[in-house]
Amino acid sequence: MAKIIIVEDEAIIADEIQMMLELMGHEVVANIQNGDWALDAFALKNPDLVLLDITIKGSRNGIDMARLIREKYNFPFVFLTSHSDMGTLSEVKTTYPYGYIVKPFTQQNLLTAIELALHQYASEQQSPFPTLSTFVTQLGIQFSTREHELLQSLCEGLTYKEIAAKHFLSVNTIKSHLKQVFQKMQVSSRHEAVTQVHKLR
Repeated sequence: MAKIIIVEDEAIIADEIQMMLELMGHEVVANIQNGDWALDAFALKNPDLVLLDITIKGSRNGIDMARLIREKYNFPFVFLTSHSDMGTLSEVKTTYPYGYIVKPFTQQNLLTAIELALHQYASEQQSPFPTLSTFVTQLGIQFSTREHELLQSLCEGLTYKEIAAKHFLSVNTIKSHLKQVFQKMQVSSRHEAVTQVHKLR
């Protein structure tokens, strides 16, 4: 069972989501319609997961909230939205969400997204990945945030296709970024890169 916060400004949809979650055995610790109010809930409730609508009331939208979660808190978030256009996706992928569900969705869609998000988050916590500063101090390598995150996905055993899906990028873009990573690490293969990272842990 996970403690979940719902940030959704349509009350009927929010209540439906809450009902689905409770039927799955999860606990909804806050059901919020306004992005400004959500900040207090994040601090007070310490959730295991946040479900974020992109279009919400208040001075901050869901993407703004996602960036704040990345900067200040340590819990996963999944977007719930009726928007699937390329402009929205481009903004969304800059926040590195743990999932993205397009409305309307089924209870099974919701369950799958939550389970995958919680699993991914738990895996990251169990096996801390070296920080950007660790690469600088121990290897003298300066990675960009993007390169660092893609290298982490590579070390998690994901294929290029899976990494592309996770980060909302094309496979060719992933290959291009990781080629630069390999050059900085002075390695020629995935195996060599992963081995070098494991030595830092």
